[in-house]
Amino acid sequence: HMSNRKEAVFATQAVISIGAIWVAALPMLGTQAVLDRFQQLKPKVLLSEDGYHLEGRDVDMLPKLDEIIKGLSSLEKVIIVKSKPKCNSNDILCLRNSCFLDDFLKMGVENNGSTPLMKFEQVSVSHPIMIIYTSGSTGLPKGIMHGSSILMSLANCMLLNFDTDRDSRWLTVMPPGTAMWPVHLTVLFLGQTLVLYEGSPFLLSPTSCWDLLEKQKVSHILMFPDVFDEMERKNYVPKKEQDLSSLRLLATVGTTTKLKTYDFLLKVLKDTAVCSAYGCTEVMQWSILKEMTLPTYKGEINAAALGVSIQVLDIDGKPVIGEVGEITVTKPIPNLPIGLWNDKNGYLYREKYFSIFPDIFTIGDCGMINPLTNNWIICCRSDEALNPKGCRFGPSEIYNVVEKLPEVLDCLCVSQYGKDMDERAVLFLKIRDGYSFNEDLAFKIRKVIERNCSFKHVPEIILEVKDIPYNMSGKKTEVLVKKIINNLSHSIVTVRNPKSLQYYYSIPELDEF
Repeated sequence: HMSNRKEAVFATQAVISIGAIWVAALPMLGTQAVLDRFQQLKPKVLLSEDGYHLEGRDVDMLPKLDEIIKGLSSLEKVIIVKSKPKCNSNDILCLRNSCFLDDFLKMGVENNGSTPLMKFEQVSVSHPIMIIYTSGSTGLPKGIMHGSSILMSLANCMLLNFDTDRDSRWLTVMPPGTAMWPVHLTVLFLGQTLVLYEGSPFLLSPTSCWDLLEKQKVSHILMFPDVFDEMERKNYVPKKEQDLSSLRLLATVGTTTKLKTYDFLLKVLKDTAVCSAYGCTEVMQWSILKEMTLPTYKGEINAAALGVSIQVLDIDGKPVIGEVGEITVTKPIPNLPIGLWNDKNGYLYREKYFSIFPDIFTIGDCGMINPLTNNWIICCRSDEALNPKGCRFGPSEIYNVVEKLPEVLDCLCVSQYGKDMDERAVLFLKIRDGYSFNEDLAFKIRKVIERNCSFKHVPEIILEVKDIPYNMSGKKTEVLVKKIINNLSHSIVTVRNPKSLQYYYSIPELDEF
């Protein structure tokens, strides 16, 4: 549970080398969101830090760690990476079974000052080495188990598609807990150089990001597009005298890149290949990405990854071109998940990924193949998951927090997509009798979501409705409401209380997005 730093990379390698399972939660997640993930696992060791940088401010992690440790009775050791100069052993006395990383490492040193030879545990490909959480539409977030095949799954993309070699230098800002975290391991596995950055890349100065690229001679960037969205809005461009000739590729991941962001990057990086790369938490590699020998069109991705049978299917399960459909993996690949944690008979795994098309893995995204360019266009999530600003989460994370408030009887959270494929979270509230909806309640809800989940979970729009729609099985109909507010075709035949849908059409607050 820490930021993007070298100790996290080393710890990931160490855990995997002994055959243990590595799992991470984003550092900005609130206490409850972390516990919702970690309590399922009953972890023995927690690695964290005393603080990190977020949006230009220093965040003290120790108070939150105290709450997390109290909620994890299984912990045998808590290891703290010290980043604040004034932090000392007295500051962590209240943290059960805790010590600083330096003190922990000394435990492995022999009396003569030597360290024992490393022993690597030999495990099968199906042995779980990493768990990454996906968004849960109901209940807790689901732990996706991946085997050791993911350690090499990205290598073919990076070597063949992205034209890398031993001299390549990769810059990333992605902390542990993101689906792209294994990229760090692949870069090192290929003998390439990894440049880690913690915090916002442009807060130090308007050119700090470009300064970093020049100083470190970065050849490849992997970054969330919202970083460049912000730089485009503020016109943070390189200085005329800056030498960025080392930069060969800039790939955005995590969410859709806006067309105006492409224009900005192509203007300031005329000699750099700019692209998006599409992957997901479940398929632990890029499934659609840039092929350097083929033309790329703005807002599109030009090729499927080698060895991945990925198609867009219509509702009848037939491949389509020029129509929006479900993005699917139609043949097995080594880096599909082993399964879901605590899903002993595989029922939840099959229900989530194989219920739409038998024997075909459904990712949960809508996409289209452009018949003119044969390029891919990623449209939006087809399921309940939300992904505003590249932070993917399930509506249940919002429900688990908001529905505990006395004022809220029920709620529903969905994504709305703007003209430039911006995505924002919209929260609908059904208020309990005796209470009223006002700005004070909206402010309270935003604060409780930020504290328990993260600031990226906070809905941009909060509205009151008279009723929440449910299907015949008693499940909230997030996908249906998402289609309604985004003016997509939909069917209401399976809605238990169809009159509730009248409150979701023609909402003035949503018209201008």
